[in-house]
Formats: sequence, structure tokens, C-alpha cells
Amino acid sequence: MELKRQNEYRGNNLVYILKEATELASLPLSEKEKKYAQKRLKDKSELISINRMDGWIFLVAPKQDKGDDVFYEQCRKKGNEIATVTSGEKLEELGISGTGVQAVIAVAEGVALSSYRFLDHFTDKKGKDSSLKNLFLVSEKLTDADVTELANLVKSVYKTRDLVNEPLSHMNAERLAASFQEIGKEAGIKVEVLHKQKIESLKMGGLLAVNKGSIDPPTFTIMEWKPENPVNEKPIVLVGKGVVYDTGGLSLKPTPNSMDYMKSDMAGGAAVGGAIYAAALNRLPLHIIALVPATDNRPDGNAYVPGDVITMYSGKTVEVLNTDAEGRLLLADALTYAKKFDPGLVIDAATLTGAAAVALGQYGVAGMGTAKPEVFQKLQKAGYEVYERVVEFPFWDEYGELLKSDIADLKNLGPREAGMITAGKFLENFVGYPWIHLDIAGAAFLMQPDSYRGKGATGTGVRLLYRFLKSMVD
Repeated sequence: MELKRQNEYRGNNLVYILKEATELASLPLSEKEKKYAQKRLKDKSELISINRMDGWIFLVAPKQDKGDDVFYEQCRKKGNEIATVTSGEKLEELGISGTGVQAVIAVAEGVALSSYRFLDHFTDKKGKDSSLKNLFLVSEKLTDADVTELANLVKSVYKTRDLVNEPLSHMNAERLAASFQEIGKEAGIKVEVLHKQKIESLKMGGLLAVNKGSIDPPTFTIMEWKPENPVNEKPIVLVGKGVVYDTGGLSLKPTPNSMDYMKSDMAGGAAVGGAIYAAALNRLPLHIIALVPATDNRPDGNAYVPGDVITMYSGKTVEVLNTDAEGRLLLADALTYAKKFDPGLVIDAATLTGAAAVALGQYGVAGMGTAKPEVFQKLQKAGYEVYERVVEFPFWDEYGELLKSDIADLKNLGPREAGMITAGKFLENFVGYPWIHLDIAGAAFLMQPDSYRGKGATGTGVRLLYRFLKSMVD
């Protein structure tokens, strides 16, 4: 699908976003159509569909009583409803118009994200892909740069969803690293992949311990976007968990079907890769680095076991009480590695705990860390703007006390209570800079469709991080 800007749309399938009912008078509608639309608007309808036989008219009229963020999210959701019609009717093009530029962009974003399909493993793809080939954003106030920015962001979300949706049979740690190299080559991102021998020489004990049960070697991918004259003196470092499949290791996941979608346990790694991809495609003048440690976590005769003590890349020792608390071990090594860049800010993203999904479901991202309140507030503002909302959880010192070990510097698991927070407190032991931890476990992969987020991989984190990064420029 191509996104294009036009000053005037002459096609047969038009979306018009209404802010006032009086705008109906200026639209190219028949008197009968206008009366029908007026009646539907009086009935509080937020999407009015008119089938003209040779084309479609969609009138979008979301409520405006809950602020801009909710209004634009409703625009995205109406875009999803429109995409359902365009798919069913096999429409190949659609124009989107309205008096508000941001509303036009939001509806287009909803249509575009709803048109994603993951079809790589179907032998017969006929009729399964989205029929839309051209999406026209119609406004004299829009620039080509606005449309290109949206197209690149959608492309980055698509790529992230593809990475997460791929099964382990097609996406082990080495293939994930190769995928990052591919997007790096396209977008001008410098990519370095550390392979097992280098990881061993660096003594990344967390990553190596988790990898012990695997037949595939681990990787550690370093992506760097450094444009000329970046506005930040110190880089922003993004760190993502890259567990390409998680059985739980010898602490095998116990519940029925709990492993069915554990291919998605690298969604944090995919998200930071997608975010730096979007930043590079749109040439954000920021120095950004993304780190993704990757492996699968499986039981084997050589796998690490509960009770083991491992020495991390930082030199700290960790008593392993549960091999299914593995993501924090990878992240800890990567967070330590981030120190070499003297970062101004580090943000990690991970499907780290089931506790995050229990607390927030699929509707939010859990956040915590050591960054200044104003930085966290800026991230939360970005979250509301793209509706990947971040909830800040307490990060009191008492939670860290729960990780004390009798035989090592700390243990990798606290009690059942506050599991999401103690996971974050574990990571805090490996940072020495402003830092935010994002647990995206509930939102990264969905069992049932949720509007434009779809079913399966959602790409959560890409739009959030991109909007936040852009705000650091603005």
C-alpha cells in the first residue's frame, strides 16, 4: 500500500472527517444523502457509510468531549472500521479528507495499520491480502513530508509485527540479527552483531546462561543511528529483550497453551529495532543506539538450572531461582553494556512479566525507573498521543530488598507479589544512568483482534518510542 498526498481527490471512495454537522452542506453529497447523514448524526452515529454502487462515502464524526488524545484514537479506530469495509468490498483506493490535518493523519494511520497481513507461510495467498493499493491523504495543509513520515512509521510497525509473528523455525537469534542488518542497510543504520565467541570473551554471563540449553548460538546486536549534527550530546540508548522463544527452560511453563505464542517473547527487541528504523527512515536528528541480546530459552542436558549462581557481564553474581525469569538476565548484560556509550537516557522494552499483563491487560504499558520525572512525563505524553499508554508504577527501595540472596549478590526472582516491580528492581542493579523500564507483556501480542492493533503481534512500543524520540527534537 502506498500513502500519497493530494490537494483534491477525484476518486470514488472518500472518507470525510466531520468536526461540525454544518460541514455536510459543503460536501459532494446528494440531498437524499445529506438528509440520511443528518439523521444518523442526530442519532449520535460516529461512522456513516454510504454505498453509491460505483463507490463509497464514509463520514467520520467521533465525539470531541474527552480531549484531543481520545478524539484522535477514535479516528484511528474508525479507520479500522473503514478498512474492514474496504477489505470486504475489495476497494483498491481510498481518499481521506477533512478540515483537521491531524484527524486526517489519524484516520489514515488506522486504515494503514489495519491493512497489515502476515501471509509468509500460506501456500495460497490469493484473496488474503489487503486490497488497498493507494491511500490518499487529501489536504492543502499537509506536506509531502507529513505523509512520508506516516508511511515510514507504518512501515516500521509492519516490520516489527513481521519479526514477532515469525515462528522460531524461521526466526532464531541469528536470523533476528540478520533482519536487523537488513533494515540497517536500507535505512543507513550502522549495525554490528556480536556472535557467541565474542559474547563469551566479554563474559556476558546472563545471556550465555540462558543460551546453554539451546542448539542455536546467541547474538548481541548493536544498532546505531548517528546523523550529522545530532541535537543530543549524549546518545539515547534503547534496549530490547530478544528471547526468540521461551519454554521457561527447566522451570518449564506449567499452564496449558502457555507456550503457544512464546515466539513473541522477543517483542521488546523487535520494538526497539522498529523504533530506530523509523527514526532513521525519517532522519530524526538524534543520536540513537539500540541493543538487542537474543537467544531462545529451552531445557536441555546442558541447560542452566534453578540454584545455579552465574556471574554477569557487570561482575555481579546472581542466584537463579527460576529459569523462566530469564529475560532480565539478558537485559542486565545489555544494560551494563550500555554504559560504554555514556548515555543521556536508556529505555528498555521487554515482555518481561506476566504480572504486567495481569495488572494492565492489553491496554497499557508498565513503566518504572530512575529517570527524572519530567522525562517520564514526556514519555507518558507521547504514550497518550499514540494511545500506547504508560502507567508509572512505584519503585520504592523496599522492593529491591526482596531480591537479596543468601549465597550471591542477588537472586533473579522475588516473591509472587509485585513481580513486575521486583523485575524492574533487579534491572536497576545494572544501570548507572537515567533509565526507564517498559514492560509491554500485555500489549505486545493479542489472542483476539483489537481494532487497528489487529490479532497477533501489535508492534507496541514502536509508535510510543518514535513519538517520544521526536518530542526530544521538538
